Amino acid sequence: MRAHVTGAVLAAFALRLYFVWRFPFYEAGDTPIYQQLAHNWLRHGVYGLEISGHLTPVDIRVPGYPAFLAAIYVFFGESARAVMVAQALVGVLTCFLVAAMAAVLAPKESRRRVTMAALWLAALCPFTANYTAVVLTETLTIFLGTLALLVLMEALRGMRQAKGLVSQTEASSRMPWLMGGMVVGFGTLVRPETPLILAAAGAVLVALWWRPKNWPRLLQTGTLLAVGLILPLLPWAARNWRVVHTVQFLAPRYTELPGEFTPHGFYAWSGTWLWRFRDVYQVMWNQDGEEIHIEDIPASAFDSSAERARVATLLAAYNEDTDMTPEIDREFGEIARERTARHPLRTYFTVPLLRCFSMWFTPRVEMLPLSGKLWPIGYWWEDSPSQYCYSLGLFVLGIAYALMALGGAWRVRRDPAALLLVAYIVIRTAFLTTVETPEPRYVLECFPAVFALAAQLWTRKDGWRADSYGE
Repeated sequence: MRAHVTGAVLAAFALRLYFVWRFPFYEAGDTPIYQQLAHNWLRHGVYGLEISGHLTPVDIRVPGYPAFLAAIYVFFGESARAVMVAQALVGVLTCFLVAAMAAVLAPKESRRRVTMAALWLAALCPFTANYTAVVLTETLTIFLGTLALLVLMEALRGMRQAKGLVSQTEASSRMPWLMGGMVVGFGTLVRPETPLILAAAGAVLVALWWRPKNWPRLLQTGTLLAVGLILPLLPWAARNWRVVHTVQFLAPRYTELPGEFTPHGFYAWSGTWLWRFRDVYQVMWNQDGEEIHIEDIPASAFDSSAERARVATLLAAYNEDTDMTPEIDREFGEIARERTARHPLRTYFTVPLLRCFSMWFTPRVEMLPLSGKLWPIGYWWEDSPSQYCYSLGLFVLGIAYALMALGGAWRVRRDPAALLLVAYIVIRTAFLTTVETPEPRYVLECFPAVFALAAQLWTRKDGWRADSYGE
């Protein structure tokens, strides 16, 4: 087993260093913001950005990742490569957490096999490894999210059956839930949607303790989770109250600066049709200061030629100075209301479902020099057979991960800890379908859960759990 662990660690680190050395990505959209926040915090003692020539305190990003960058800058200077190597190490540590998650789910007789399977799955995943080579929050968020899931899974494992009831001793019942909430709180300081982990835990606990006699236990556990979540956020909230005079525990939903206009109508309109990452790149990211061309918008965004003409007129007005004014935004909002009234199922079901498939089943080459295009096959094969094979291979790999996770989840379907992982994947995915820019990278935080579940396929058949969990 020691040789397997050593091999997995070396493979994990080598793969991540390969991406850092061969495919570093320096131009990601949010990277300059995080780097400026870290630089100003470290050099000037101000968590802020240069706005109109003045260093101004802001709350548009939670401080966890800039703090991580600043810590690296202290020892290695403001080097993006140093950050990437540090993230490679964090990625290797995450592999061990994934293995521990899989071990929680596995029966004793198969635990070693399942643990090693999870370790190798996490070590060799190119999707998570790729994001160590970019100065973005993904690697650190995945690490903290995985740690939080592991703590909560251990808390669920601590529940035992006694006379048909799930019972816990006082000593063992409180601290794991409080610690789980605190780890989620620290993760929230890196990415503000991390509390979705607690939403998943809450759903599982409600399913286990839904009867009135268990409500005091449910209330106590929920309180511990909430207290744990809030404690790490209090310094950030106090800073925002004192410095920027806002009650802000997380970050603004649209990351806007004070007094900055948010185009809610434009976002509502995009929510009636946008589901592909290509459209995020060509439309949504251009909305702030770049021209948007009607030719880049798919036909599904229009219900008629008259509607297309209305949108073309609005875009022409916007393109004059690339400023989304309140007047233009109101018109987009009106078009969004009309489209939703005509086809409510499209806005509230079809488009979110398509966004779900787009985020999960993609070659994930946005950080690689590959097109990622698969259809039409003949055209892209002729353009570059090697690129097509790489893209197709990554696409098939993503599907394989999902199928293995489904199979593994079925084997441990009665385990509350497994239900936690499934609930987290479902809840996070559902939430991401409501985000204005649904990027494939946003589901990477679910991949540790995917690997832990997929590893259950290495359980011997006679070791499948037949225990009954619940109240």
